[in-house]
Amino acid sequence: MDDTERLARARAFAEEMARRRSVREFAPTPVPRAVIEEALRAAASAPSGANQQPWRFVAVQDPAVRRALREASEEAEREFYQHRAPEEWLMALAPFGTHAAKPFLETAPWVIAVFYERYGFDRRGERVRRYFPLESTAIATGLLLAALHRAGLATLMYVPASTEFLNDLLGRSRNEMPFALVVTGHPAPLCRVPSLPRLAFDEYAVFL
Repeated sequence: MDDTERLARARAFAEEMARRRSVREFAPTPVPRAVIEEALRAAASAPSGANQQPWRFVAVQDPAVRRALREASEEAEREFYQHRAPEEWLMALAPFGTHAAKPFLETAPWVIAVFYERYGFDRRGERVRRYFPLESTAIATGLLLAALHRAGLATLMYVPASTEFLNDLLGRSRNEMPFALVVTGHPAPLCRVPSLPRLAFDEYAVFL
């Protein structure tokens, strides 16, 4: 492609991603598993330290498991909001109306739990160091959000106040660390979409 087409593509993608918003109100409308599979393939194309690909995704559709995720998350959130959250943090959250209740974990048709490997194992069962696993998984999660948005789905990246329960609940090995829950599906008909200010270009980009 020439530079004109290259610029057009870059601008179109930037404009599309600028329309992405996190929402907390989802419709129970089913989403085909194939759509989630393709979004995960896009996520797994991310670069990673030493090409170790430390990300692991658990895509949860089962209503009983999603209900368990909600119950465990809300228990952790109640402890956070009532006892552990500093006042400054609560003030920062206030404009978003967030609270201990997390119904989206049960309402949305899919919750994708993202883990990263702290270390792996070789063929002899010996520990193998992972290089930049957190950074690599963060990039993959960004691609996942972009892919889901491109597929016309709403998303929410949510991290429970405590993530210790996720390994046991989802049957993951202790060498994997919970990173985030990506909630996805169709927005509820009267979903509230946040209108958030964005930094001006010159505030986050510098050319030297």
